Amino acid sequence: MAAYLIAQTEIHDHATYDRYKAQVLPLVQKFQGKFIVRGGDVEVLEGDWTPSRMVLIEFPSMQHIRDWFASPEYAPLLALRQPAAVDRLVAVDGC
Repeated sequence: MAAYLIAQTEIHDHATYDRYKAQVLPLVQKFQGKFIVRGGDVEVLEGDWTPSRMVLIEFPSMQHIRDWFASPEYAPLLALRQPAAVDRLVAVDGC
């Protein structure tokens, strides 16, 4: 069953975050993930949630997300991303 990584991102260092973005796509693809949403305009329809940037990545399973996130290849990208942005990440099973 498909699973999704949902990220809310507040970028503080755009130059560093751009370096992260340029490198993360091939690694997501290696773990059979595909970007569904990668930034773009956000419109709040209800409530007071006002995320500045949203990312949605589809993977074949939760295990694919776990494997990608914990992979040795992702570790240096994670180290690049974390000082450049504040992220909130969740993984959720699809239906």
